[in-house]
Amino acid sequence: MRKRRVWRGVLSLLLVLMLILPAGVWAQAAAGVPKAVHHGWTTDEGQVAHGKYGMVATAHPLASKVGAEVLKRGGNAVDAAVAIQFVLNVVEPQMSGIGGGGFMMVYDAKTKKVSIIDSRERAPQSARPDMFLDENGQEIPFPVRSTQGYAVGVPGTLKGLQAALDKWGTKPMAELIQPAILLAERGVKVNWVLARDIAACKERLSRSAAKDVFLPNGEPLKEGDLLVQKDLAKTFRLIQAFGPNVFYQGKVGQALVQTVNAYGGHMTMNDLKRYHITVDKPLEADFHGYHVVTMPPPSSGGVTIMYILKLLEEKNAWQTALRSPERYHLMTEAMHLAYADRGAYIGDPEFVDVPVQGMLDPRYFKERAALIDLNKANSDVQPGDPWKYQQSGTPNRTVKQPDNKHIGQTTHFTVADRWGNLVSYTTTIEQEFGTGIMVPGYGFMLNNEMTDFDAVPGGPNQAEPNKRPMSSMSPTIVFKDGKPVMTVGSPGGPTIIASVFQVLMYTLVDGLDIKSAIEEPRIYSNKYPKILWEDGVPDTARERMTQMGHQFESSPQSIGNVQSIVIDPVTGAYTGATDSSREGWAVGLN
Repeated sequence: MRKRRVWRGVLSLLLVLMLILPAGVWAQAAAGVPKAVHHGWTTDEGQVAHGKYGMVATAHPLASKVGAEVLKRGGNAVDAAVAIQFVLNVVEPQMSGIGGGGFMMVYDAKTKKVSIIDSRERAPQSARPDMFLDENGQEIPFPVRSTQGYAVGVPGTLKGLQAALDKWGTKPMAELIQPAILLAERGVKVNWVLARDIAACKERLSRSAAKDVFLPNGEPLKEGDLLVQKDLAKTFRLIQAFGPNVFYQGKVGQALVQTVNAYGGHMTMNDLKRYHITVDKPLEADFHGYHVVTMPPPSSGGVTIMYILKLLEEKNAWQTALRSPERYHLMTEAMHLAYADRGAYIGDPEFVDVPVQGMLDPRYFKERAALIDLNKANSDVQPGDPWKYQQSGTPNRTVKQPDNKHIGQTTHFTVADRWGNLVSYTTTIEQEFGTGIMVPGYGFMLNNEMTDFDAVPGGPNQAEPNKRPMSSMSPTIVFKDGKPVMTVGSPGGPTIIASVFQVLMYTLVDGLDIKSAIEEPRIYSNKYPKILWEDGVPDTARERMTQMGHQFESSPQSIGNVQSIVIDPVTGAYTGATDSSREGWAVGLN
């Protein structure tokens, strides 16, 4: 047995050495040159790109270029997605990484089936329904509870990536992690998005080992500075040599647990060892002549997106003009109704019954749509009763929750390969930089995903051991006549739902091209009366809606960050588009 372990270690080291040899190729991929030729392929690059044999669209140019390089070197969409996730951990450390979780939606062109790798974080065994209440039974303020060790859910990203490779991949994780290692060791330039978030999270980052990485000499890194992450590179080399077990059963996991507990958490190695992903079937629904394949619970995203779109269809919203007060009013009222039911009924289906069938029943849409007044805002929206249209399941008690969570940002990306396989992947550590806690000596940030559970216990989304908190992540693939025609998704916490439904509406109903649909100014409102809005919503529309009873925030702000691929149903050619709200970049292969 000992000899076998020695030989296994030798083989792992040899593999690492072999993978380091083509470092120049990976470095060239990371640098990238628009319209350049690599390995016989030409690439089209920019916020909009076209490709016959592959497409990558992410929120960062380096991640997109590395993903495209994987496709050029014979990898498929899942291989590229794994490499991209590791690179995003380096270039967007505030958005996602191995300290978090996510949902990877995969279309397998051979079987023509869509599957979901659910690597959502799970609650440790120490979790309890009242864990976010103080000794007086009062809610612990969100800024406090979201930055403590007990806010850290058991991470699932690494196991999710390995599960995806085991099921669909053609290349080993040890090869796919190599570009991220090089970027972490050599350093990457801080872009304006990361510089903004470091400055905004300075106080949170100063509490942990993160200060040495992002706040050298006590000052936030600025745009153009070099971000070097030696500890993260060391962790990635351990994963490269020994696989995910070094995280879930080895020294990386031990350091993670010690760090969580040092900041007030109660996690054990058994929590990491017990963690498991699931391979789930998607939620499917027809809409406007298309077949939409999207996220089921524990994400609230898919059902809430379809709920909103069906309500709008019921109210003939398509007869109103783009950017008109009438269209924005209907969108706002539909969101209020859908989000009310979202908060009342959705939780982890491993623990509670969720009335998805009832929420998407046509009779229920008619009932709820009747509550929308075309001329004024409804100031008293309450959850409905979808259970009367549900054929099975046990209703849960609903508990009103305070609406005081900060809207965090994550990241979304999408990949298509030459064989027609597709990946739509939303991945997260919850708030920017998660808890703000970095595992010292290992260089990765820890999520604060536990705060996605309800603060007030009693409802379907209360915290419980091994439970997954309700999410809003909504990776989606759209089909027409049995063929995939579009992938879409966005970060943005609960605003994800608003971003995705609006891009779907603008493309599938209004007929906008994908880049125009992404850039069309979005709005978001989960309850009466406040509305977040993007620059471009007309003053006249906001004035009229104010007269109808709505209230707009005083200034515009970005909502979400959509990445999308559109597939020509005749030629199979890809068009990728990214969102200008970050440094989005699409790379197409020709």
